[in-house]
Amino acid sequence: MINVAQAGYGYWGRNLFRAFLSVKNAKMALCCDSNPKALDELHAAHPSIETCSDFADILNRKNIDAVIIATPAGLHYEQAKASLEAGKHVLVEKPLALRSAEARELAEFAEKVNRILMVGHTFLYNDAVRYAKQKIESGELGEIYYAYFTRLNLGRVRQDVDALWNLAPHDVSIAQYWFGEKPNNVASAGICCLQKGIDDAAFMTMRYPSGRLVHIHVSWLAPHRVRQAVIVGSKKMLMFDDTSPDQRIVIYDKGIDRKDVPNAAAGQPFACFAQYTLIQRAGDMVIPKISYREPLQVELNEFIECVRIGKKPLADGWNGLEVVEILESAQDNKKGE
Repeated sequence: MINVAQAGYGYWGRNLFRAFLSVKNAKMALCCDSNPKALDELHAAHPSIETCSDFADILNRKNIDAVIIATPAGLHYEQAKASLEAGKHVLVEKPLALRSAEARELAEFAEKVNRILMVGHTFLYNDAVRYAKQKIESGELGEIYYAYFTRLNLGRVRQDVDALWNLAPHDVSIAQYWFGEKPNNVASAGICCLQKGIDDAAFMTMRYPSGRLVHIHVSWLAPHRVRQAVIVGSKKMLMFDDTSPDQRIVIYDKGIDRKDVPNAAAGQPFACFAQYTLIQRAGDMVIPKISYREPLQVELNEFIECVRIGKKPLADGWNGLEVVEILESAQDNKKGE
């Protein structure tokens, strides 16, 4: 039985705690939060769970095997590093850190001390996201031209990080998982509407060595909730909609094909439109049946399994570092500043 402590019982920490109660081969031994009201709520709902208000109590407990960190992003590096130094395995919420140098230090140190370091890139454990990856790798979509992600809602407004660092880690991690290459050019633009110095909406573009393009739009200041990704391929197009109860993946057999005109010079580049014609194609729309497992529970179960048998997690420290490096590049190449 793996004894686990959780740091942070706020908005997302409550979800983690709830999902963890269904995890096999593990026990929630201790929960920590600096807010007394949060601890009172936890104790009222789960009186058997021990609580504390000082993170050092987690580090000093010899019976704690692993730590789940669900605190504000600015504390991730410090608490993850201290947990690893104390000999604990660590699952830290995204982003792994707010600077790539810190994320790299954590990934390297976890390897040095032979401890699991996992990052909460929850969408990598979404069965619909994994289904889309299968379709990409099978070639069914053809050559991937570009993809665009949209993640919008009205709230929840943060004060510690901007919309890019709060929301885009999800979409960056999905893009890296789907396409398997690191972008060589990243840029972003954002706008502050509610708080000085904190963007409420951000637009991010990643261009890859293969030539494909990925665009990400995130905001917590939008009239409706959207969690979508669209992949445009030469053969088919695919849409992932995380908010849809029964159409989380839709595959469109549509596109525009270029057909060579007979008698055009073989092997020669087209000099003008007259040498080819463009034909719009529209076929079937397929909605595959995908069984639902809560991604958060899948993620937590993998974390415990990795701790038990020493397996490398899909969203390990190096994966977390790559996402932080991309976000850092987007921040450094912010347009209009």
